[in-house]
Amino acid sequence: MTQFDCKIVEETGKELYIRALKILPPDVREALKKAADKETQSRAKEIFQTILRNVEVSDQKDMLICQDTGLPIYMVKVGSKFPFDGAKVSAALKEGAKRATLEHPFRGSSTHPVTRVNPQTSVGEGLPIIYWDFLADSDCLDILMVPKGSGSENMSAMKMFIPADGVAAVKKFVIDTVLQSGSNPCPPGVIGVGIGGTFEKCAEMAKRALLRGVGERNPNPFYAKLEEELLERVNKLGIGPQGFGGRVTALDVHVETYPCHIASFPAAVNIQCHAARHKEAVI
Repeated sequence: MTQFDCKIVEETGKELYIRALKILPPDVREALKKAADKETQSRAKEIFQTILRNVEVSDQKDMLICQDTGLPIYMVKVGSKFPFDGAKVSAALKEGAKRATLEHPFRGSSTHPVTRVNPQTSVGEGLPIIYWDFLADSDCLDILMVPKGSGSENMSAMKMFIPADGVAAVKKFVIDTVLQSGSNPCPPGVIGVGIGGTFEKCAEMAKRALLRGVGERNPNPFYAKLEEELLERVNKLGIGPQGFGGRVTALDVHVETYPCHIASFPAAVNIQCHAARHKEAVI
């Protein structure tokens, strides 16, 4: 297996971070336009026009969509035929995120959890967060960058149910979480729901659920129907765009699942704002 120059990974990590903050994905743009068309309340329609105008200005002037540049998260898929050194790839992505922050430049959002000291580099011990997956019969390195802001992240929730609670309890948990979040996550965004796994795996599934294309249903018919039901119920809450009221509180609800212990039934909700930012590259 040939050696691989991780400078490519570093540069890719840097560019993905910057572009994710500036270029809204096509599916999110289309979903926002459709949501604006659905609205009947004048104030909600006005808010949607402001949101869409913000996206337009960021395109025209090459500006950030939002000042909250989020914590850097990279989801990396490694092909079995790709010349891979995990330590070097991790270091390269860390340097790429740091360079993006300093060279662009934009606000660094990472801080020590207790002292609150911010190095203004977006990285630190354990950052960026990297999730690893491995692909058989592939010679590629797939890097997906997800900057996650605190307005939406702070509204996340996780609960360890027991099997006897049933799906009805999970439905109520999701609706209650969105209701309590109100305007804080800058709706309408995507609601990610993780069901199953362990304590930490459940939360990871909820976050991964955010990255499925808006309008793309879970391939399992049961969960696809659950997504549709939850979306309908969430949008009946009347929170609306930016919390000013309206018909659209969420662009979509995505459910991901994982096997769990026979005596366990964990569920997690991870909310994304209307600027559901992410950018992907394949090396």
